[in-house]
Amino acid sequence: MWVAPADSWKLVLAIVLFAAVVASAWAKPPRRSVPRSELRRLVVGALALYGVGLAASLTHHTAVAAVLYACGIAVSALAAWLSRGVGSRGGPPPGTDEPPVTPPPSPDDAPRFDWASFERELEAYSRRGREPAGTRRTRTA
Repeated sequence: MWVAPADSWKLVLAIVLFAAVVASAWAKPPRRSVPRSELRRLVVGALALYGVGLAASLTHHTAVAAVLYACGIAVSALAAWLSRGVGSRGGPPPGTDEPPVTPPPSPDDAPRFDWASFERELEAYSRRGREPAGTRRTRTA
């Protein structure tokens, strides 16, 4: 199966974009973490590229739309790779005011349930001679 020379750029573009997405998932993460605000800007930029690409598609500018979509995919792949920074795990990024999450107490620190007290109170409750609520008779005058 031969690809027409006029359509060969589409095949090359697809291969490059596939490589960018695979590299964003499998490449070694960056040494430093990137602040979340910068990652948000990248994602918003990618969404803007997708939106302009959609407008170009609707106005029948297919080559421009393809380039804009490709740029959006490349920026998304870059944002995904940057989000995997070494400092991105284990708490909030440096410089944020978020308090660290404290782990739940270990089982040894958990409060113990006093079963003996529970059984004494249950027995005292059951000895009270109350009638169940549904069996009481109402007085008629």
